[in-house]
Amino acid sequence: MNIRTLVPCAFVAFCACSHAPVMQSSSVAGVSQSDFGKTADGNSVELYTLTNAQGLKASILTYGALVTKLEVPDRNGKLGDIVLGFDNLEGYLAGHPYFGATIGRVANRIAKGKFTLDGKTYSLAINNGPNHLHGGLAGFDKRVWKAEPIASSEGPAVKFSYRSPDGEEGYPGNLDVSVVYTLTAQNELKIQYAATTDQATPVNLTNHSYFNLAGGGDILGHDLTIHARRFTPVDETLIPTGKLQSVKNSPMDFTKPHQIGERIAQLKGNPEKGNPGGYDHNYVLNSGTGELAPAVRVREPNSGRVMEIFTTEPGVQFYSGNFLDGTLKGKGGVVYQKHAGFCLETDHFPDSVNQPKFPSIILRPGKTYTQTTIHKFSVE
Repeated sequence: MNIRTLVPCAFVAFCACSHAPVMQSSSVAGVSQSDFGKTADGNSVELYTLTNAQGLKASILTYGALVTKLEVPDRNGKLGDIVLGFDNLEGYLAGHPYFGATIGRVANRIAKGKFTLDGKTYSLAINNGPNHLHGGLAGFDKRVWKAEPIASSEGPAVKFSYRSPDGEEGYPGNLDVSVVYTLTAQNELKIQYAATTDQATPVNLTNHSYFNLAGGGDILGHDLTIHARRFTPVDETLIPTGKLQSVKNSPMDFTKPHQIGERIAQLKGNPEKGNPGGYDHNYVLNSGTGELAPAVRVREPNSGRVMEIFTTEPGVQFYSGNFLDGTLKGKGGVVYQKHAGFCLETDHFPDSVNQPKFPSIILRPGKTYTQTTIHKFSVE
């Protein structure tokens, strides 16, 4: 999923540190913590690093509950960082296309920033052409979350929590949200979401990591399989038409492995309207039962790294990094060019709140929203 303009978070500015952060072990085995800077209003941002018994590492910030580093081995056992991001807080606060962030209240697009719920119409920020995207101007990706290492039989874990107050970014109700990241002994990054509300409200959470299993260069040579026979076609502003369309005999078909770049040129988009083409589409997963099921498999042939994604969600948004344009300098000074990373956002369909035929994203008092997505890593 793209962002058309990089919107800095005006109410949080970077406080530079004159020394490198010092990692400290927590009371939970495999979890370490360090300071990562402060916001303008004095909120400390912390970095939590999970390390499993095989040496895999996942680093997550309290800012945006975002994955800033994910180190997994190649076929020779060499660890490499496979997600895009920045070395310091300043990079994130200056504005970025949601690198690694937890997205909410509602991931993806809402047409014209409006929806009607229980007879009342709500107006949201227009931050993506004529539409609302990824929770608004200051969604969950720009908030400082509370963090708590937790004991887990599956592996080192950290729970991130945030209360979104009634009216935040135009959404109704106080929403209490938690995201638990676990790095399991089976080399999985497991992400578990939960939310409760005191008033009916739409909720659709996801993680927005940009992956590159090669650790650099572009992602066009990655082999991709998506377990989906249908997708949701969109209009020129990337809002679904409401139809579910077969992927058969089209560049959308990843039911069998295809290189990401193999047919990408066929998706020309509409550059005059701000759509440079490439993949930015929601796939309707074959499972669709709410149970944890296979969704995606990605293989990078040179490194041998493989990532499999399992999810309880009905859809996955595949985005091929079309809007990266070389203006962002990331970790180690690397410039992120077009197609430097891809996203696979497991969630409900775009504009579901305005599409009665799509699975509902309305959460009501007394109910609990849950979502689980697992990224499993291996080599071949």
